[in-house]
Amino acid sequence: MPTAVPVPVPVPPPSRSVPARTAARRLLASACGAALALTALTAFTVPAPAAADAGRAFDYRGLRFTIPASWRIVDLDRDPEACLRLDVPTLYVGHAGRQGDCAGRAAAPRADTLHLEPVQGAPPRADIPTIGVPVGTALPVNDPGAPSNEVRYALAQAGVMATVSYAETSATVRAVIRGARRVGAPATRPVVPPAGHPGPAGPAGPAGPAGHPGPAAPSAPTTRTRVVPGRYTGPGFDACTAPGQATMDGWWSDSPFGAVGIYIGGGSRACAQPQLTADWIRRQSAAGWHLMPIWVGRQPWPSSGTGLSADPVTAAAQGRTAAEGAVAAARSLGLGPGTVLYNDLENYTDRDTWDAPVVAHVRAWTERLHALGYRAAAYLAAGSGMKALSAEYGRTGRAVPDVVWAAAWNGHAGATDSDMGLPSGTDRWTGRRRAHQYQGDHDETHDEVTINIDRNWVDVDPASLLADGLVVVPAAERAQPTVRGPGAHHQVVPVDGDAHHLGQLRPEQVEGPRRLP
Repeated sequence: MPTAVPVPVPVPPPSRSVPARTAARRLLASACGAALALTALTAFTVPAPAAADAGRAFDYRGLRFTIPASWRIVDLDRDPEACLRLDVPTLYVGHAGRQGDCAGRAAAPRADTLHLEPVQGAPPRADIPTIGVPVGTALPVNDPGAPSNEVRYALAQAGVMATVSYAETSATVRAVIRGARRVGAPATRPVVPPAGHPGPAGPAGPAGPAGHPGPAAPSAPTTRTRVVPGRYTGPGFDACTAPGQATMDGWWSDSPFGAVGIYIGGGSRACAQPQLTADWIRRQSAAGWHLMPIWVGRQPWPSSGTGLSADPVTAAAQGRTAAEGAVAAARSLGLGPGTVLYNDLENYTDRDTWDAPVVAHVRAWTERLHALGYRAAAYLAAGSGMKALSAEYGRTGRAVPDVVWAAAWNGHAGATDSDMGLPSGTDRWTGRRRAHQYQGDHDETHDEVTINIDRNWVDVDPASLLADGLVVVPAAERAQPTVRGPGAHHQVVPVDGDAHHLGQLRPEQVEGPRRLP
């Protein structure tokens, strides 16, 4: 691949901070949101709120919603570059565009948001559940199976897909949906009956307007194959939201990168992922991209909705829950057993408070992922979480992740001990089990497309994770991998369900990686 044009390297700290440029963008976005509240599309009317706490009405596709007065309104049809941020209270309307304005933190405390778009043309997302609401049927009382605190409702009567996100409870956003009324209809006639008072029974499952059934619930991939990312050494990037296919193709041809970090779920994920589907995963794998699936769950900060517990016992339970959510998302996206899943834990400064719960959380995450047949990894700041986890390495009976990804914005494209925040000459995570985020959020342009990214150096080889005799899948069951880029190696594995758990195979059954001449 060609060499990228050098870009300025920011000075540490190693956490994903928000630069002044990003803050200015957010102020501008807020101003644009306020302006859109007054100048929506022709089909929309946005009366000014009568009082700060009375909410305000917003009309969309013949429905009138009453939203909190404090929410922004972002019209995605007018601004296709707008980012679907989940950390700012917002009503988004229209299909998502390229999201070229996504910048700043990929992990953040969650806010209440609602995204309304036509069912027709809504992406077949696999990372969050889609629940059909047939005509005359109430919303479910609870949000079943929403480990990322995001869920979509296909409202058949209105032909509208409503995607909600929240920090702790979806009550506020769901109340907005339940309170929707048809424009001009009597005030006593809700579009979605309240729970406990359903209208005529309708079939269960996703549904759309007449003649336009909604998307199928993405509980499992539509293919009988699973992608298992394999060996890779070289540069990679991660961005707040998964880029579109045209961008991925262009960057494959015109950037130095062969690996990409993707945020597959978690309650602290800061950006929505409208592009992230099982088909997207298959396409990138076929092109040769090394995929790094990231779960952004509870963080070492005080928050009832997105914060990690300071109690190590509770933090461990949260780690097991995070592992189960990550595996469910990975399976839905077609990422098979043996895939390395990364737990994103951001930087913290109070090590006395957070070291013990972070270590307990990562250990439980690792143990549960192994039990479910997946490999465990953790993204940690070199100056905080990595130091705490390193102290656990080698202790009898203490699980540590198979791979570590350290954040230290020192500008060095490598994964040396000092890059990782590890003691010099250590044996910790040697043997191609490391990744290093060496440059924080900044804009890069390749193939005339600009994305705000973090830069990483990746040196990961699942075949080297054999210290315990565990491997991924037998060589006889692998299709010939597509190999492109500096050492990229992927496996597309035919499966009969999810029976290929780690521990069934011996090291000699592993097929060696292939490289380009």
